[in-house]
Amino acid sequence: MTTTLYLTRHGETEWNVEKRMQGWQDSPLTEKGRQDAMRLGKRLEAVELAAIYASTSGRACETAELVRGRRPIPIYQDERLREIHLGDWEGKTHDEIREMDPLAFDYFWNAPHRYAPERGERFFDVQQRALEAVRRIVRRHEGETVLIVTHGVVLKALVAAFKGAPLDQLWAPPYMYGTSVTIVEADGERFHVVVEGDVSHTKEVREV
Repeated sequence: MTTTLYLTRHGETEWNVEKRMQGWQDSPLTEKGRQDAMRLGKRLEAVELAAIYASTSGRACETAELVRGRRPIPIYQDERLREIHLGDWEGKTHDEIREMDPLAFDYFWNAPHRYAPERGERFFDVQQRALEAVRRIVRRHEGETVLIVTHGVVLKALVAAFKGAPLDQLWAPPYMYGTSVTIVEADGERFHVVVEGDVSHTKEVREV
């Protein structure tokens, strides 16, 4: 039986706006982030969700709560859905990281398969732990529909795995905006990406 997965990234945060790397650290959702999460909830009103799974980070948990609204849907937290651990980069801006660690920063964005920090995780590490979480969710919810609230790197790593794409293509379009929708049909170990990174429910906000 096919399990349908709706995957989303948490709503926009204050550190997203400041271009600070968050990783396992956290910052509050912006007003736009909260509004987008509620818009996603409205978009999914007609979708019968058996459960919502969220990263243990506050920004993901709050997004999950806002998407759920008043619907009686259980929310489960799974630390394997957390963002990539970024070590000393966490809390620093892109410009600060580029200055302190230029080669690793270049690898992170332009050669992700070569990114191997002394402190923190590789993209492969993130991909494997997130896949483990998704496989468990699929086994637990065979034939049902589930929402997963996670993070940008996790989403890109999972989609690459679903498509069988190498990690050097991790950052291939589309960009995973906050509360974007990716829909995946899972049948055992087979995954089919139906929709990727759709933000049509936030269009009105984005055009303002």
